[in-house]
Amino acid sequence: MPAKSFVALLRGVNVGRANRIAMAHLASMMERLGFGNVRTLLASGNLVFTVPQGSRARPGPRIESALLEQFGVRTRAIVLSAAELSQVIEENPFGATATDPARLLVAVFADPAQLTLLAPIRAKKWGSGQLAVGRRAAYLWCPHGILASPLAETLLGKNFREIATSRNWSTLLKLQAMAVEKF
Repeated sequence: MPAKSFVALLRGVNVGRANRIAMAHLASMMERLGFGNVRTLLASGNLVFTVPQGSRARPGPRIESALLEQFGVRTRAIVLSAAELSQVIEENPFGATATDPARLLVAVFADPAQLTLLAPIRAKKWGSGQLAVGRRAAYLWCPHGILASPLAETLLGKNFREIATSRNWSTLLKLQAMAVEKF
């Protein structure tokens, strides 16, 4: 049976001095879990891999358990199929507005139903920052930079740390390209 491609976004891996994992060790862990065509992007917990078509096991919990067991790292592994990642990219409402892909963040939620928690944040005015919510992710346009954005600080802060992780637009596009590559 053909394999299906997935992307795993690991929350807080190799950010600062916390949760340091060599990407080669992470790839080896994934292969020991039975995933195929494992590739990493950057040194920040971005994985692309395949799962055999008939597999019923959910990759996210398996990855989280293995990270804790093998590296002592407790983190969220948000897993999207290649099709789900493409949907997140297609829903980006800031295509014409966001002129710098490093300042466009996409926060992907482990459970899309949790996007409703953003209602109070959406209701506020954020100056030049803009927030939009899709079916699986929230989009943050921070034209003056992510570190200078109160919107980014609110969305990426402690309230959503356990349920979402974010990547900039450039990283998501690279992951999408990797996820659709033929092997």
